[in-house]
Amino acid sequence: MMDFIHWFIDFVLHIDKHLVEIVANYETWTYLILFAIVFCETGLVVTPFLPGDSLIFAAGALAAADNSPLSIGLLLVVFFSAAFLGDNTNYWIGHFLGEKVYQKNYKLISRKNLDKTHNFYEKHGGKTLIFARFMPIIRTFAPFVAGVGKMFYLRFLSYSLISNLLWVNFFGWFGYLFANHPWVKNHFSVVVITIIIISLMPPFFAVVRSYFLRKKNQ
Repeated sequence: MMDFIHWFIDFVLHIDKHLVEIVANYETWTYLILFAIVFCETGLVVTPFLPGDSLIFAAGALAAADNSPLSIGLLLVVFFSAAFLGDNTNYWIGHFLGEKVYQKNYKLISRKNLDKTHNFYEKHGGKTLIFARFMPIIRTFAPFVAGVGKMFYLRFLSYSLISNLLWVNFFGWFGYLFANHPWVKNHFSVVVITIIIISLMPPFFAVVRSYFLRKKNQ
C-alpha cells in the first residue's frame, strides 16, 4: 500500500515526465489512457483521488512541445468527452443506487463527503456543478449527489455541459500557452502543487466556515 502511495505522489508531482513516458510507450493510445483517467475521476465516485486539473494542464503543456505527438484540439475533445460522460454516469449511479450507498457510509464513499457536497448544493443550487468542477473530490461527488437528489436531468445536463467546457478549456489552454515559459519549464512540480492547493482552498475554507458556524450556534 505504501509503495502505491509513494508511486502515486511521484506520478502527480512529476506528471509531465510520466506523460512523456506514456506517450513514448503507447503513442496514440495515450488519448485512450487520458480518457480513462478523467472518466474514472469524474464518473466513479470511488476514485476522487485521481488527478484531473494537473493532468489536463500537463497534457496541454506536452502538446505545446516541439514535434509533440499530441494535438491540443484532440486533447480538449477527449478530456471533455471523458468528463461529460463521467458526470452523466455518476449522476445515474446516484439516481438509482444513491440512497443505499448513502446509508452504508463506505470508507471511499463517506457520508461526510456526501454531506459536504449536499451542503454545497443547498447554498449554490445547480451552479454547484460549475463551482465543483474546479474542486478536487467535490467534483467527483457532485454529480452523484445530484442524482441522489433527483435533480431534473435536463437541468443537470446543461450545467454539466457548461462546467466541463470551462474546466477542460481553462486547464488545457493554460498548460498549452504557458508550457514554454522558462520558469514553468524549470518549476513544473511547483506549478502542479500550486494548482492542487488553489483547487483545494474553496472546500477547505467552506469546512472551516462550517466548523465555526457550528461552534457559534452551540
